Amino acid sequence: MTQRLHLVYGGELETPNKIGFKDPSKIHVVGVFPNYAAAYNAWKAEAQRTVDDAHTRYFIAELHRLPEETAKGGASEGAGD
Repeated sequence: MTQRLHLVYGGELETPNKIGFKDPSKIHVVGVFPNYAAAYNAWKAEAQRTVDDAHTRYFIAELHRLPEETAKGGASEGAGD
């Protein structure tokens, strides 16, 4: 059975309308989760916690898709696209 791992991460963006972290060394890694539902719950908690900060944003990355992207010749440009 294939694992469908999901990474939840986020942090302060350079500008609220683009995906680019102000300081990548300060990215908050919430964790790796075994399914989308668990990742969504973690993402939602962090998103709600930081709702008043327009520059802070959280994302869910589908780690199980990385091998597929590598096989196609490269990873996607950014999470949340």
